[in-house]
Amino acid sequence: MSFASPSPSRARSSGPAARSTDGSGVTAWQTAGLSRGRARNNRWRAFMWSLVYPYRGNRLLLTLPGGIVIAVVIGLGLAAYNTANNILFIALSLLLACLVFSGLLSWLNLKNLSWRLRVQPPLRAGRDHPVLIELNNGKQVLPTYGLWFEINATGEKRPVRLSLRERLDAQGATFLEWTLRPAARGRLAVELLGVGSLFPFGFLKKLIGSELKRELLVWPAPVEYQRFALASWHQPGHVDRASRAGQGGDLFALRTYARGDSHRLVHWKASARLQKLMVRQHAAETQTGFSLWLRTSAGEWSRPEQFELMCSLAATMAEDLFRGGRLVSVAVDDEAPLPVRRAHDLECFLDRVALVKPTVQSFQSPAAAPSVRRANVLTFAPDGARGVLAYVDGEKAASA
Repeated sequence: MSFASPSPSRARSSGPAARSTDGSGVTAWQTAGLSRGRARNNRWRAFMWSLVYPYRGNRLLLTLPGGIVIAVVIGLGLAAYNTANNILFIALSLLLACLVFSGLLSWLNLKNLSWRLRVQPPLRAGRDHPVLIELNNGKQVLPTYGLWFEINATGEKRPVRLSLRERLDAQGATFLEWTLRPAARGRLAVELLGVGSLFPFGFLKKLIGSELKRELLVWPAPVEYQRFALASWHQPGHVDRASRAGQGGDLFALRTYARGDSHRLVHWKASARLQKLMVRQHAAETQTGFSLWLRTSAGEWSRPEQFELMCSLAATMAEDLFRGGRLVSVAVDDEAPLPVRRAHDLECFLDRVALVKPTVQSFQSPAAAPSVRRANVLTFAPDGARGVLAYVDGEKAASA
């Protein structure tokens, strides 16, 4: 698997925050130290100043082997000074050279290295999702070795350390993967805390602070539910032609071509007239449609675990009805019903369900909307101490 190299304009230094994201769920690139956009005559001046006053989060720590080497150096220095032995002075010089060389190689190991965080939404509670750290070695000759990355997510007890076990060649790219399983719905923040290196001798531990962060919404976990015998679940004697897009035979509307549309749906005459690709949308041949209404009254949902089960059941039934072409609209509390015509509308509803909490208000009927069909309203109510029932116009339809 290969990734494109970051351009100089996208490379970020470790000083400023790098929290910007694009629509694909990827953060901006971050580099260790200076970005490649700096002037060449200021690089060494900035580098020497960074040794005195490091960037925020950057640290150079002494390890236990490094401490032992320092103690040996001090002992050899005292012995060489007292005895004036040239062999001791040579050994002292070699040890000091190893320390300096270790620091130099540690700096070269991270030079022109860039990384970014990729978390692809949507996320579901209780399901595994990959979290990728993409690496790009921008050096012309030298490879990169022995890095580790500390990453954490909301709800995790401690950060996870991901290690680069193989070398990353010059001008090469790779990725590290972590499997994340969100425990509950709501907001989730995935953050890369820092990058570390013990390369080459393990005398010094170089740590670079990172501010890459990706904030996401976690949808409710899908649940199994049982359907009861209900006339509305079955195909009626006649076929309803809904006033929305679908797979029927009647022409519903024309719209601009989008990636993934079948070429057989292209309306060539309209495309030639408008100078852009237009595709046909057909009216949907559906079964009876349903309007889902989610009520979050705290008086009705007094148990937190029962409220979470209700959210999961509502999200699962909404997806099932949408796949069957039977979800007409959705509403939460007294908000205006949202017509569901495409997958984006369903995703907006699931985003809303991911954040709902019990409210102190009580609701009697969904908000009226003249353009939204109000027949077959699907609602939810507690069933005992743990279960949840779904009703269609007051008749039991499903339970979880």
